Amino acid sequence: MSDILETIAKSTRERVERAKLITPENVIRDQAFALYNERGRNCSVSFRDALATEGMSFICECKKASPSKGLIAADFPYLEIAKDYEVSGASAISVLTEPEWFKGDLKYLKEISSAVNIPTLRKDFTVSPYMIYEAYLNGASAVLLICSLLDGKTLEEYIKIASSLGMDALVEAHDSDEVKTAVESGAKIIGVNNRNLRTFEVNASNCLRLRNEVPEGILFVAESGIKTREDIKILEENKVNAVLIGEALMTSSDKKAYLNGLKYD
Repeated sequence: MSDILETIAKSTRERVERAKLITPENVIRDQAFALYNERGRNCSVSFRDALATEGMSFICECKKASPSKGLIAADFPYLEIAKDYEVSGASAISVLTEPEWFKGDLKYLKEISSAVNIPTLRKDFTVSPYMIYEAYLNGASAVLLICSLLDGKTLEEYIKIASSLGMDALVEAHDSDEVKTAVESGAKIIGVNNRNLRTFEVNASNCLRLRNEVPEGILFVAESGIKTREDIKILEENKVNAVLIGEALMTSSDKKAYLNGLKYD
């Protein structure tokens, strides 16, 4: 794949169109707002508030596979993994729902959201409001919005839709222009991905390079390539609010011990 991101995005658009044939967008939208009017947001603590506490916050990921690594977890006891993350002090859980390259599923999101008492993030390649409504109906407290896929006007629209359902948006950027777009769109949480989603190459210093371009008052999340306590210390020194950690945790045989090792000297 010369451009992995666009390949996945094309597949995601086709997935959404298939879903609309089963449940039209106006129907799923009405279902989402009816449920929101009945019960409010999906978690007692919002995703943003969970990340805004003093010290480094950890978004821990449930991920079965990836385009760069292939199958990461042939054995995937996702509820057990999520509960381990929670008891080990995770602030939130990121759940992959993209089915083709990441082997994700909305049922993982729904079941994990019901099983833990911390916020969940639907991690997918959001290309339609339809996916935001799905996220709410399956228990998410936040959605991922990727600047490489969405222009500023669309980002702003999607952030507002998520907010109207009591959800936050983690707006992901990779370069200076995308950070600027995220800020101008009204993002309250900006994640800088050290991974280039078009090539899947990782530059672990990318988030540090862009840290000062995110204004005070907007939470800053570092994503990808974070593996050691030393990595965390450097991010703490640069006033990073939270980290999203996926493969390093998923490939660990003792996820509780690994997470504790990232948190404490």
